[in-house]
Amino acid sequence: MLSLVATPIGNLGDITLRALETLRAAEVIACEDTRRTRALLGAHGIPAPRLVACDERREAQVAPGLVQLAVAGTPVAFASDAGTPTIADPGRELVRAAIAAGCPLQVLPGPSAVTCAVALSGLAAEGFVFAGWVPRRAGDRARAFARETRLPAVWFEAPTRVAATLAAVAAATPDRPVALCRELTKLHEEVVRGSARELAADVPRRELRGEVVLVLGPHAPATDHSAALEAARALAGAGAAARVVAEVVAALTGAPRRALYDAAASSRRQEPQT
Repeated sequence: MLSLVATPIGNLGDITLRALETLRAAEVIACEDTRRTRALLGAHGIPAPRLVACDERREAQVAPGLVQLAVAGTPVAFASDAGTPTIADPGRELVRAAIAAGCPLQVLPGPSAVTCAVALSGLAAEGFVFAGWVPRRAGDRARAFARETRLPAVWFEAPTRVAATLAAVAAATPDRPVALCRELTKLHEEVVRGSARELAADVPRRELRGEVVLVLGPHAPATDHSAALEAARALAGAGAAARVVAEVVAALTGAPRRALYDAAASSRRQEPQT
């Protein structure tokens, strides 16, 4: 059996009873950093079994051996440094290898910075988009934040890049609601809420440390109805009634009926008198 074990994102007391039982029973524990996992085990009085480093650089190399052990009946657990494995953390290659080998697989749910941030943000909806780490290149950031999202979007970011990231959000969507969640579940937990413009002006004056999660409210780019308005003017200029023009063009394009009517009526008023 291969077990994916969610571990605390800050407060060691957030680990579940089932996670402790699984770690205690494991003969092999794969982990991002053996030192951090050893500290977690020690904090809960669990003797460390065989620990195997399985970070992003090593995962592809060690995954086959770990799966082979699990298939043979050895209890194997995988724990990332904090949060749920595979969610912006290693574990994906290991899971794919286990599935391909027909290895029994289980996930022990637990702490996640993503869901904590959504709950605290005040922006929770019937769903959300987890987008992972903010792109490092300025152009990629700008495109990411200009993209339409009809649900809240959750991003991870390093504290040293938060100011640049908020500036990019403000440039694309200045009035978009944002929640900056920092050091979740830890002693200095902090949530800063406001518009992208407000946070972009405020955050550079702060000294940010620790893990940062950004929650952005939904964003629907403004639709350009200029072509529909021009069509309404042209139809009205050809003699069509403004009311009919507004109804037909609105049905075809989705443009606001009132704006279409005003454009058509204006075109009719500007016709030369004979």
